Amino acid sequence: MFEDRMRVLIAEDETIIRLDLRQLLEEHGFEVVGEARDGLEAVELARETQPDVGLFDIRMPELDGVEAARRVYAERPMPIVMLTAYADPELVTRAIGAGVFSYLTKPFEARHVVPAIQAAVARHEELLEARRHIGSAPRSVELDVRSSSGQVWPLRLARRADGSLDVTLYDVK
Repeated sequence: MFEDRMRVLIAEDETIIRLDLRQLLEEHGFEVVGEARDGLEAVELARETQPDVGLFDIRMPELDGVEAARRVYAERPMPIVMLTAYADPELVTRAIGAGVFSYLTKPFEARHVVPAIQAAVARHEELLEARRHIGSAPRSVELDVRSSSGQVWPLRLARRADGSLDVTLYDVK
Protein backbone atom coordinates (compact mmCIF):
# COMPACT_ATOMS: atom_id res chain seq x y z
CA MET A 1 0.00 0.00 0.00
CA PHE A 2 2.76 2.47 0.95
CA GLU A 3 6.34 2.27 -0.26
CA ASP A 4 7.79 2.95 3.17
CA ARG A 5 6.41 3.00 6.68
CA MET A 6 2.95 4.51 7.04
CA ARG A 7 3.23 8.15 8.08
CA VAL A 8 0.91 9.21 10.93
CA LEU A 9 -0.15 12.58 12.31
CA ILE A 10 -1.32 12.52 15.94
CA ALA A 11 -3.62 15.33 17.12
CA GLU A 12 -4.24 14.98 20.87
CA ASP A 13 -4.25 17.72 23.49
CA GLU A 14 -3.38 15.39 26.39
CA THR A 15 0.42 15.04 26.41
CA ILE A 16 0.51 11.61 28.11
CA ILE A 17 -1.90 10.11 25.58
CA ARG A 18 -0.02 11.73 22.69
CA LEU A 19 3.30 10.31 23.90
CA ASP A 20 1.77 6.86 24.50
CA LEU A 21 0.30 6.84 20.99
CA ARG A 22 3.65 7.86 19.48
CA GLN A 23 5.47 5.06 21.31
CA LEU A 24 2.81 2.49 20.39
CA LEU A 25 2.81 3.48 16.72
CA GLU A 26 6.58 3.49 16.43
CA GLU A 27 6.75 0.05 18.08
CA HIS A 28 4.39 -1.19 15.35
CA GLY A 29 6.45 0.24 12.49
CA PHE A 30 4.61 3.50 11.87
CA GLU A 31 6.42 6.80 11.37
CA VAL A 32 4.94 9.63 13.43
CA VAL A 33 5.45 12.75 11.29
CA GLY A 34 3.75 15.23 13.58
CA GLU A 35 2.12 15.77 16.96
CA ALA A 36 -0.53 18.47 17.27
CA ARG A 37 -1.81 19.81 20.59
CA ASP A 38 -4.91 21.42 19.10
CA GLY A 39 -7.07 21.32 15.98
CA LEU A 40 -5.50 24.32 14.24
CA GLU A 41 -2.04 22.86 14.70
CA ALA A 42 -3.33 19.55 13.28
CA VAL A 43 -4.52 21.28 10.10
CA GLU A 44 -1.18 23.06 9.68
CA LEU A 45 0.87 19.93 10.38
CA ALA A 46 -1.22 17.95 7.89
CA ARG A 47 -0.32 20.52 5.23
CA GLU A 48 3.38 20.48 6.14
CA THR A 49 3.96 16.77 6.73
CA GLN A 50 1.54 15.15 4.23
CA PRO A 51 0.73 12.14 6.47
CA ASP A 52 -0.83 8.92 5.19
CA VAL A 53 -3.26 8.71 8.12
CA GLY A 54 -4.35 10.85 11.07
CA LEU A 55 -5.31 10.07 14.67
CA PHE A 56 -7.40 13.02 15.93
CA ASP A 57 -8.89 13.59 19.37
CA ILE A 58 -12.46 14.84 19.04
CA ARG A 59 -12.24 17.48 21.79
CA MET A 60 -9.25 19.80 21.41
CA PRO A 61 -8.64 23.50 22.03
CA GLU A 62 -8.79 26.10 19.26
CA LEU A 63 -10.58 23.80 16.81
CA ASP A 64 -12.27 20.52 17.65
CA GLY A 65 -11.15 17.27 16.03
CA VAL A 66 -14.24 16.99 13.84
CA GLU A 67 -13.69 20.39 12.23
CA ALA A 68 -9.94 19.74 11.97
CA ALA A 69 -10.69 16.41 10.22
CA ARG A 70 -13.14 18.16 7.88
CA ARG A 71 -10.55 20.77 6.89
CA VAL A 72 -7.74 18.26 6.47
CA TYR A 73 -9.90 15.86 4.44
CA ALA A 74 -11.15 18.70 2.21
CA GLU A 75 -7.58 19.68 1.33
CA ARG A 76 -6.07 16.22 1.06
CA PRO A 77 -8.29 13.17 1.53
CA MET A 78 -6.70 10.67 3.88
CA PRO A 79 -8.00 8.14 6.39
CA ILE A 80 -8.62 9.64 9.82
CA VAL A 81 -9.25 7.77 13.07
CA MET A 82 -11.13 9.76 15.70
CA LEU A 83 -10.19 9.35 19.37
CA THR A 84 -12.69 10.40 22.01
CA ALA A 85 -13.75 9.98 25.60
CA TYR A 86 -17.30 10.71 24.47
CA ALA A 87 -19.41 7.88 23.03
CA ASP A 88 -22.05 10.35 21.86
CA PRO A 89 -23.94 9.21 18.72
CA GLU A 90 -24.21 12.82 17.50
CA LEU A 91 -20.43 13.21 17.67
CA VAL A 92 -19.97 9.96 15.78
CA THR A 93 -22.36 11.18 13.07
CA ARG A 94 -20.53 14.53 12.82
CA ALA A 95 -17.17 12.75 12.67
CA ILE A 96 -18.29 10.42 9.87
CA GLY A 97 -19.66 13.41 7.97
CA ALA A 98 -16.26 15.08 8.28
CA GLY A 99 -14.50 12.16 6.59
CA VAL A 100 -13.52 10.08 9.61
CA PHE A 101 -13.11 6.40 8.78
CA SER A 102 -12.73 4.83 12.22
CA TYR A 103 -13.54 5.70 15.81
CA LEU A 104 -11.91 4.71 19.12
CA THR A 105 -13.46 5.49 22.50
CA LYS A 106 -11.12 6.32 25.39
CA PRO A 107 -9.85 4.67 27.37
CA PHE A 108 -8.85 2.42 24.49
CA GLU A 109 -6.51 -0.52 24.65
CA ALA A 110 -3.24 -0.39 22.76
CA ARG A 111 -4.21 -3.56 20.89
CA HIS A 112 -7.17 -1.70 19.32
CA VAL A 113 -5.22 1.22 17.84
CA VAL A 114 -3.41 -0.53 14.98
CA PRO A 115 -6.53 -2.44 13.79
CA ALA A 116 -8.49 0.84 13.83
CA ILE A 117 -5.83 2.43 11.62
CA GLN A 118 -5.76 -0.60 9.31
CA ALA A 119 -9.58 -0.53 9.01
CA ALA A 120 -9.58 3.20 8.26
CA VAL A 121 -6.90 2.81 5.59
CA ALA A 122 -8.76 -0.14 4.00
CA ARG A 123 -12.09 1.74 3.95
CA HIS A 124 -10.40 4.81 2.49
CA GLU A 125 -8.80 2.71 -0.27
CA GLU A 126 -12.21 1.19 -1.06
CA LEU A 127 -13.72 4.68 -1.32
CA LEU A 128 -10.94 5.85 -3.63
CA GLU A 129 -11.35 2.75 -5.80
CA ALA A 130 -15.10 3.32 -6.04
CA ARG A 131 -14.51 6.93 -7.06
CA ARG A 132 -12.00 5.82 -9.72
CA HIS A 133 -14.54 3.31 -11.02
CA ILE A 134 -17.30 5.91 -11.20
CA GLY A 135 -14.93 8.34 -12.88
CA SER A 136 -14.08 5.78 -15.57
CA ALA A 137 -17.73 5.00 -16.36
CA PRO A 138 -18.93 5.95 -19.84
CA ARG A 139 -19.88 9.60 -20.18
CA SER A 140 -23.01 8.78 -22.18
CA VAL A 141 -25.46 5.92 -22.46
CA GLU A 142 -27.97 5.32 -25.22
CA LEU A 143 -31.13 3.35 -24.55
CA ASP A 144 -34.67 2.80 -25.77
CA VAL A 145 -37.54 3.62 -23.47
CA ARG A 146 -40.85 1.96 -24.30
CA SER A 147 -44.13 3.60 -23.40
CA SER A 148 -47.12 1.59 -22.19
CA SER A 149 -48.55 1.83 -25.72
CA GLY A 150 -45.40 0.22 -27.16
CA GLN A 151 -43.91 3.36 -28.66
CA VAL A 152 -40.11 3.44 -28.51
CA TRP A 153 -38.25 6.58 -27.46
CA PRO A 154 -34.50 6.45 -28.19
CA LEU A 155 -32.69 8.44 -25.49
CA ARG A 156 -29.12 9.48 -24.85
CA LEU A 157 -28.13 10.18 -21.26
CA ALA A 158 -24.88 12.09 -20.86
CA ARG A 159 -23.09 13.49 -17.85
CA ARG A 160 -22.09 17.14 -18.27
CA ALA A 161 -18.81 18.47 -16.91
CA ASP A 162 -20.66 20.02 -13.96
CA GLY A 163 -22.11 16.62 -13.03
CA SER A 164 -25.65 17.35 -14.18
CA LEU A 165 -27.45 14.99 -16.54
CA ASP A 166 -28.32 15.81 -20.16
CA VAL A 167 -31.24 13.78 -21.55
CA THR A 168 -31.63 13.93 -25.34
CA LEU A 169 -34.16 12.32 -27.63
CA TYR A 170 -32.30 11.23 -30.74
CA ASP A 171 -33.15 9.72 -34.12
CA VAL A 172 -32.12 6.17 -34.96
CA LYS A 173 -31.32 5.81 -38.64
